[in-house]
Amino acid sequence: MTILSDRDVRPETETVDEEVFEPRRDIRSRSLDDRLTAPGAAIAAAALVRLVFNDVLPWSGWVGFFFCWVFTFLVLQTALTLLTNPRPIVVDRLMASAVTVGAVIIGVALASAVIYTVVRSATSLAHLNFFTTDMSGVRPTDPLVRGGILHAIVGSIIQIGIAVIITVPLGIGTAVYMAEVGGKASTVVRTVVEAMTALPSIVAGLFIYTVFIIGLGHDRSGLAAALAISVMILPIIARSADIALRIVPNGLREASLALGASQWETVWRVVLPTARPGLTTAVILGIARGVGETSPVLLTSGASTFLAFNPNSGAMNSLPLYVFSAVRSGQNLYILRGFGAATVLLALVLVLFVIMRRLARQQDSR
Repeated sequence: MTILSDRDVRPETETVDEEVFEPRRDIRSRSLDDRLTAPGAAIAAAALVRLVFNDVLPWSGWVGFFFCWVFTFLVLQTALTLLTNPRPIVVDRLMASAVTVGAVIIGVALASAVIYTVVRSATSLAHLNFFTTDMSGVRPTDPLVRGGILHAIVGSIIQIGIAVIITVPLGIGTAVYMAEVGGKASTVVRTVVEAMTALPSIVAGLFIYTVFIIGLGHDRSGLAAALAISVMILPIIARSADIALRIVPNGLREASLALGASQWETVWRVVLPTARPGLTTAVILGIARGVGETSPVLLTSGASTFLAFNPNSGAMNSLPLYVFSAVRSGQNLYILRGFGAATVLLALVLVLFVIMRRLARQQDSR
């Protein structure tokens, strides 16, 4: 007996349609033409803008030249890419170039601001007395060997410390209520928090000035300034912490509840430790916002030239307020002191950022 296979019994007239698949092109791969398109478009855009910007149109300035070059570069690169590539590749190249140029612009702007501030402050930072003395009895025209910003550094640390002590429990507690408790009132709370994130700093200063100083009869002091800073950073910490809690997987909550834990134990032992890096970022964002505030401190505390450790009595200066007073003075030496204070403020924010990040990593490792 002969066993026939499927091929033998299939009619000769039957054919198998074979699908022909074209190889898929990776949009991230770049040919030689793609690699030469960007620099070629950049050079052509620079030459064209140089001709039009300076010779044809009555324009000047490197800022306007740069933005005209960016626009011309994107147009030329899109046109050159369109000659040899389909529309999806053209769109991808255009978006990639636009995002890259935007990142470069932001990086250059940030770096230029920091470098310019540090360079201008080199003269004042070279004197040790700038960090160890205050401005008591020092005039704006006195040389840099006299006076310093010790009173502003201490004032900023005290004010931001009090503000953090007040706002961290309130902000994280508000975020826990919005993300974990919920209910009808949580929608109202979230709306108020989101609206307060755009609150002008002068309004926060006026609120504390009206309620705490005029209403309660308290004197202008570092405590009042800390309360005004707290009003500014509370919605930022609450909103950022709410986002950090919402990205915690629900499976962790369900597993904790399934093991018999209460909702409070689940939040305290599962949700908050899991969201600790995000909560640390929320606190850092709040500190970065509060440490640079000027108008609330000016309204609620006022500027001073002497060192003060008691936040509950008398005026207490801060680094942003010192920079504001120095720059608007019009005196060259005092302006240099202002740039030095701005550099110290940048260093203070960086130190606080590093400390918070290290604390978060140590607790995560545990």
